[in-house]
Amino acid sequence: MSAQDNAQRNIHLCNCNGTMALDAAVLERALELAGPLPIHTQLCQKELAAFADHASGDVLVACTQEARLFGDVADDAGKTQTIRFVNIRESAGWSREAASAIPKIAALIAAAALPDPQPVPRVSFKSGGQLLIIGPAAAALSWAERLRTHLAVTVLVTGRATGAELPQERAYPVYSGSVDSVRGWLGAFDVAWRQENPIDLDVCTRCNACIKVCPENAIDWSYQIDLDRCKDHRQCVVACGAIGAVDFDRTSVARSEHFDLVLDLEDGPRFAMHQPPQGYWQPGPDPAAQADALADMTAAVGEFEKPKFFEYKASICAHSRSQQPGCNQCIDICSTAAIRADGDHILVEPHLCMGCGACTTVCPSGALAYTVPSVADLGTRIRTMLATYRTAGGRDPCILFHDAAGNALINAMGRRGPGLPARVIPVMLQHMAATGIDVWLAALASGASNVVVLATGAEAPQYADALERQMAFSESIAQALGYQGPHFKLLRAADASALATQVWAIAPALAVRAPSAFHWTTDKRTTAFLAIEHLLAHAPVPATEIALPLGAPFGTIDVNRDTCTMCLACVGACPEGAIIDNAETPQLRFIESKCVQCGICESTCPEDAITLASRLLLTPAAKQPRVLNEAAIFKCIRCDKPLGTEKLIGSMLTRLAGHSMFSEPGALDRLKMCADCRVIDMMKSNLETASAPGGPAPSR
Repeated sequence: MSAQDNAQRNIHLCNCNGTMALDAAVLERALELAGPLPIHTQLCQKELAAFADHASGDVLVACTQEARLFGDVADDAGKTQTIRFVNIRESAGWSREAASAIPKIAALIAAAALPDPQPVPRVSFKSGGQLLIIGPAAAALSWAERLRTHLAVTVLVTGRATGAELPQERAYPVYSGSVDSVRGWLGAFDVAWRQENPIDLDVCTRCNACIKVCPENAIDWSYQIDLDRCKDHRQCVVACGAIGAVDFDRTSVARSEHFDLVLDLEDGPRFAMHQPPQGYWQPGPDPAAQADALADMTAAVGEFEKPKFFEYKASICAHSRSQQPGCNQCIDICSTAAIRADGDHILVEPHLCMGCGACTTVCPSGALAYTVPSVADLGTRIRTMLATYRTAGGRDPCILFHDAAGNALINAMGRRGPGLPARVIPVMLQHMAATGIDVWLAALASGASNVVVLATGAEAPQYADALERQMAFSESIAQALGYQGPHFKLLRAADASALATQVWAIAPALAVRAPSAFHWTTDKRTTAFLAIEHLLAHAPVPATEIALPLGAPFGTIDVNRDTCTMCLACVGACPEGAIIDNAETPQLRFIESKCVQCGICESTCPEDAITLASRLLLTPAAKQPRVLNEAAIFKCIRCDKPLGTEKLIGSMLTRLAGHSMFSEPGALDRLKMCADCRVIDMMKSNLETASAPGGPAPSR
């Protein structure tokens, strides 16, 4: 953050009634401020009028507790263009190491003063308030009565309805049946069910005729037949008459409708994924959850937007090629079932995507990229933090990535516990799973000593394991280059006490001697390789090759030259352009830096001649084509025109030698000819046969 930037940035600091030791001189120098930086003591109380007088232009307030108050005061004053807030109290000033926290405070302020990232495309929802309530009759009807004045309610009664009573007024549709499927999202749910009871509640007039004539009393004021008690007299069918609501022989039982919202009161999850779609609620028996659902439903009417959290580049997606399987990591990790296979590529439904970013973290090619923020914007933020931290005299910075759930633990630890160590700089994300190997390595190259991610348990269970696996790849690279000490760690903490225990136990690891100057890019592999090149340039132990755990996004392939026929099927299958041929001569070549270890080449090879090997090659050869196999050219036996490789033609001849179509003398030899010579040879053979004594006449 430059002095020119801060000449237009109006910064307001408060030591919160003297509970934080703020050094104005160090902060002014680290932030390159053009003038003095006043330190307030009671900005939200006695000095509020002073804030109102000086809050103009682009305002930054180092307090989040009173954000609403300061925002209202700034609005009333009418002199601000933008106003932002940053927490320096629980994140830094309230800590066992508060005396050493000024570099971190400077870093937090510098990052908060950065311009907003460029806006991303939006995903729109439109809800008219059409609510379907699914569940047992008594519970579903009770909820319907409470909600019918706020929403357009429909009830789908499931299970045994006997004992309940339908309302006297038909104020909303009531159906019965068994749910087959619920698909969609807020404003666009498609629900399918089967009509199972002989009485169709949608047709029933509730005239009570069926109740009166049933000799077993198998029908009550739920207008559903208790099939355990029914003796099949069918008197109810006669009583219903032409209305036709009662039908024991109904063949058309499939029902479906479109709804904006779904309230599910049945036991057990309707959706298998960790996070169901927006617009669907299953509160269960907990009164608090029911109250939250009630408030959410009544507010879910109108038009809504959320960011499109991802970008997808199909051309480098390694999911599949020509129906040969490759990478499924994004599909397997997604906790909202927003990603599915779509031929050789994938399809991400943005309405189902909740923005966790785990798919971009595990994607080996970078075909899926996170946008809120993009890696480029996040890089600007982290590089600014680390540079400001160093300028203020900080050492061994540790970047702590966390989301809103983690932020609550950090705040609780600052208020009630030891707070964060002075060197631990918190960076809040949309979701804890939204960073991966490119961000972590780039942070290390930018001068971070440690990079840790906080998992609180609120996230999908598969995320923590996936992040630890990706961190193992990053750690293997750092350790192989001589950077001692664990650099990457996942903290699993469900409460502030557990977080305090783990975060204070993190020891500084060896950082790079000279922080990098490169800009992070939205291309995942480009950013990762830039970081690796910088770490290699300053490595305590230079290396040329690093062995990596199985499944790493870097590696080579081994080709068995004895079995490879040079058919080049792998060349056409490789989605990354890592396997290439040679237009001048029969060669199979490989560019290792492009390989993502997706395995499509391995599954495509008809000879099973390819195997994968995880590693990171650090020499210039990784970016150059390397010959994996080559073969002598087989030429036409008549005209010497090149036909293919000797091994390919030989393999074909071996496989077809016993085929009945090639049993005649000379038939196999035609496979050794080019297309033109093959036709000439066949015509010559026909003419020789026709001219022979007793031979057939030549065809005209």
